[in-house]
Parts: sequence; structure tokens; C-alpha cells
Amino acid sequence: MTAIRVDELTHAYGERQALDGITFEIRRGEIFGVLGPNGGGKTTLFRVLSTLLPIQSGRVAVLGFDVATSSADVRRRIGVTFQAPSLDRRLTVRENLVHQGHLYGLSGRTLAARIEDRLARLGLSDRQHALVNSLSGGLQRRAEIAKGMLHDPELLLLDEPSTGLDPGARHDLWRYLLQLRDESGVTVVVTTHLMEEAEKCDRLGLLDRGKLVALGTPAELRAEIGGDCLTILAEEPARLSQRIAERFGIEPKLFGQSLRIEQARGHELLRDLVEAFPNEITSVSLGKPSLEDVFIAKTGHRFWEEDGAGEK
Repeated sequence: MTAIRVDELTHAYGERQALDGITFEIRRGEIFGVLGPNGGGKTTLFRVLSTLLPIQSGRVAVLGFDVATSSADVRRRIGVTFQAPSLDRRLTVRENLVHQGHLYGLSGRTLAARIEDRLARLGLSDRQHALVNSLSGGLQRRAEIAKGMLHDPELLLLDEPSTGLDPGARHDLWRYLLQLRDESGVTVVVTTHLMEEAEKCDRLGLLDRGKLVALGTPAELRAEIGGDCLTILAEEPARLSQRIAERFGIEPKLFGQSLRIEQARGHELLRDLVEAFPNEITSVSLGKPSLEDVFIAKTGHRFWEEDGAGEK
């Protein structure tokens, strides 16, 4: 079954195209990651899915409801955790959750039980009476997620959820998200720029400059490249690239001072390259394809070569 269906979604800020006719589906009960660099379109997509931005062109359905015409129905069924803090810093963690519950019509024992459960799951029980402004960034992030999950949403939207979390807290967060998926069937959508976080998702959509450049499981996306990936550093990479093409019939990809080659049995090519150009190669590394290699193969540039224009 489909949790989210996006058809030919386009959104522009003036002349800048933030989303450029993207189409995809998210299945119910999966953790779906939207991976991309700053300015790629992640935040704009997140705002459209959470009903914060009007649809300019295309169609979006969330849990069977058209976002353009039934936004109130969508909001009742989703939980949202924004990248920017939404907690009242002058209240305690528990007070924030109580007020959030009241907004959704929860009260009494039902609300109290929900609060206790979310506090326990996110490791906040011992900090529930602490003022939010006294908590670390990681603890505040956990409280944000507890707030977004209080009303038992069918779909949880998380915008860069690991922001401010140390490695241990990040691990605990993902353990909770996997538990939500497996035990409650909650669909989770995560925007991220972290490769290690994207690897934990059931499926991924890679966004770059407003376009959906790849869609699939992490394993499927890596398999599209196949073979091995060689990264070669050289003082004159453009000249070395030309010589490699002449000698081996291979066209390396040039990125700054480095060359990238995707090749089956890469260890054999590595040996041949070092033997052929010992004085021109300063270093060479060999590895299996990563999600960053997928991004490079799909876009022709590195993940962090965006100009940082961002989505305003």
C-alpha cells in the first residue's frame, strides 16, 4: 500500500527551481530517506509533504488524502519534527508534551500514559521536569521527536533528525525508528545529508538541484555501479586522465585534484596504473561503491560541491 504518492511535483522560488517535476511513491510501513546536499530540494519537499507549502504544480497524496484539498485530514494523521526547534524553551519537557497533547484533544489518563511511554522510549524520563533551555541539543532533539509522536501518527516526517545528536544518541534514535516501523507499522520519512544515516533506510530517493536522480534500496543503488571504485590523486590530474584514456581506454572522472574510475576487478587496474604512472600518481585508494559514488555517477559532481544557496 502507498503512504505517499508524488506526481510531477514542481516548486520554484522566483526563477530558482527547487523541485523539478519529481515523481515517486513511498510505501506504508517503510523508512524512506530523502538524501541530498544543501540546496538539493529536501527541505522544500518536506514542507510540501507536511502541508506547510502550497502545491504550485503537480499532485501529492498523503495517506490517501490530496494535500492540496484535504490538508486538515493530512495534518491529523502525521507527526512532524522540524529541523528548527519548536519546543517552548521556558517550559519543562513534560509541560511541552502536555500542551501538545491538548492540541490533539488528548487529556487525563490517556495523555499521561502517552507521555510516560514517549519519555521512556526516548530516554527522557529522568529529565521530564527539566526546563528545555537547560538541556543539551541532543536531549532537546529527542524531546522534539517525542512531541511529534505523541498523537500516534500513521506517518512521521523528520527533517534532518540527527541534528545536534552525538553518535550514541543517533544510534538510540534509529533504534526507536526501527522499532516504530516493526512494532507499530509507522511510515517514517527522513531528510538527511548523512550517508551513514541514509544506509539505515529501507529505500532512498536522491535529490540534486530539484531533480530525483535515483530511487531504490541502498543495496540496489550501489549495485547499479558495480565493480570497484578507484580514487586517484595527482599533481596534474587532467594530464593524467588523458594519459590513462590513451593507455587503457578508460575515461576517468575529474573532480578537483582527484580522478574517479569505476571498474570491475579494480585491484588489477590499480596495479597496472601504479606500474604505468609511478611518478604521476601521488596516492590511490580502492573501495566498493558507496552512496556517494552513486551520487557522483548520477550527477557528475561530488555530494558537497553544491554552492550552498540553500532553500529559502
